[in-house]
Amino acid sequence: MEKEGPAVSILIVDGDVITRTVIAEYLRHCGFRVVEAGTGTEAIQALQHPDFTIDIVLSDVELPGEISGFDLSHWIRKSMPEVRILLASAVERIADTAGDLCEEGPHLAKPYDHRLIVDHIKRLRAR
Repeated sequence: MEKEGPAVSILIVDGDVITRTVIAEYLRHCGFRVVEAGTGTEAIQALQHPDFTIDIVLSDVELPGEISGFDLSHWIRKSMPEVRILLASAVERIADTAGDLCEEGPHLAKPYDHRLIVDHIKRLRAR
């Protein structure tokens, strides 16, 4: 990986446990440190956890509970601007809007193309 020292830490936020587990395992296999959350509330708790630092958040736009992926992105940009954000959606219109929220640009469509995710993460880390 490009980062010296500890592996890049990625928080995967997706209400679909199968989707989340598959992408998390793939990213672990690629050498990333991965934390998983099923809701926006769980994601915020993980981001605030004192024992580790998250570098990148990969979140679905549509999350169960009161906090959507858009809400989570706004919270991250306000509270933790150093954390990079990748938003994904199965609906093209929502994916386009998600791209506008991500200051680094890329947005992802679901189902995920695992190789594209790794490419996006590498580009984010290079910035």
